Amino acid sequence: MRFDITVEVHLRPGIADPEGSTVERDLPTLGYDGVSNVRDGKLISFELEAESAQHAEHQAADKIPLRLTNPVIDDASVTEAEVQPA
Repeated sequence: MRFDITVEVHLRPGIADPEGSTVERDLPTLGYDGVSNVRDGKLISFELEAESAQHAEHQAADKIPLRLTNPVIDDASVTEAEVQPA
């Protein structure tokens, strides 16, 4: 079975986010006033071959974030959905 995996990575609260600060500073020049607390992150998506939904969930939630994030400064959320045959 194939599963679509999405990993959202974002900095933990309290960790400096220079990219988010830059975006926040620039938004008013683009006409977006009143925006605050901008945080930057990344989205990683891929397909995973697994024998069952439980196995895919275990791999995606327990193992993959450790390889794609820095657990000292990052938090990650993982979602998985079975790929439906065309």
